[in-house]
Amino acid sequence: MRRFTAIAAAVLAAAPGMAQAAESPCLTPAEFTSLATYALPSVITGTTQRCSTALGPDAFLRRNGDRLAASYSAGKASAWPGAKAAFLKISTSSNADANSLIRGMPDTSLQQMLDAAMAGMVGQKLPVERCPIVDSLVRLLAPLPPQNTAELIALAVGLGSKAGERKMGAINLCKA
Repeated sequence: MRRFTAIAAAVLAAAPGMAQAAESPCLTPAEFTSLATYALPSVITGTTQRCSTALGPDAFLRRNGDRLAASYSAGKASAWPGAKAAFLKISTSSNADANSLIRGMPDTSLQQMLDAAMAGMVGQKLPVERCPIVDSLVRLLAPLPPQNTAELIALAVGLGSKAGERKMGAINLCKA
């Protein structure tokens, strides 16, 4: 099982990059919101872990990150069908074996892989010097329900797009 998980994680990490060789598909605001709603607990957990040494003991994430991630986890199950569809859409690869592996995975395995990838991605990509800004942003968003936070993120990504490109990392957002 560990070997399968390692192989699946490697496929997950490579799949979005493989899709970029061609025009990668875009996500609608609803698809992006479902994916963000599902991923927020893992992203919060990864951010809390990444920033734990860069923030003071009174920082919001150090005091409340785990609790916030747990409360946002309540919406994961209802967001999963849309998040899965969005993830499969952006994970399309020119490699038929990778597509088959990802699409054939049981939901629980795919969820575990996606959760670990999201938390790990934050750990690798978030510059530690940005942790105080992220801490303030999370503190401001924390009172919102997870769905509202995810929709706000989708809106901000759409509004913050440059030169007509609507992207968040490797994820393309469809034009409205």
